[in-house]
Amino acid sequence: MPTYDASTLLPLCAGLTLLGLIGSWFAWRRRGIAAGTRGIAWSLLPVSLYMTGLLKVLWEVVRSVVSWAAHLIFSPTVWAGVALFGVSVVLYVVSGVARGRGGNQKAEKAQKKPASPAGELTSTGPEPASAATAKAAKPSKGKAKQQESSEFDEIEDILKRHGIN
Repeated sequence: MPTYDASTLLPLCAGLTLLGLIGSWFAWRRRGIAAGTRGIAWSLLPVSLYMTGLLKVLWEVVRSVVSWAAHLIFSPTVWAGVALFGVSVVLYVVSGVARGRGGNQKAEKAQKKPASPAGELTSTGPEPASAATAKAAKPSKGKAKQQESSEFDEIEDILKRHGIN
């Protein structure tokens, strides 16, 4: 890619601005003031970029991106890195699926252990009394289902009384 040369880019920017201003004048006459002023705004950008030094920055950014892309395409090391990145993404997704399907067997076994009474010795030491009372305070699943179904029965009765099935 050619290097940045200020002496050749000034006439190019001035020419682009001039062509843009001519096009903006025609746009102003045919499509109105909004199209004309928008054209003028775009037309002034090349000269303003040159005068502020941002054209050189923009040139370097484009040159760096093109150089990086060429290096990406022709380098086997980069392609190996891209392949490793893909493998890591696939492994991450697979681990999430495995976790969702119960791939963590240790956690399931720990949850299935029977509750020990307060103060009883377990493999990790004595169980605190507060843990036993918290377990006892939880309602059983049978009671919860029975209470839930009785609530639905009450709702059904109310709906039937009002003629809604």
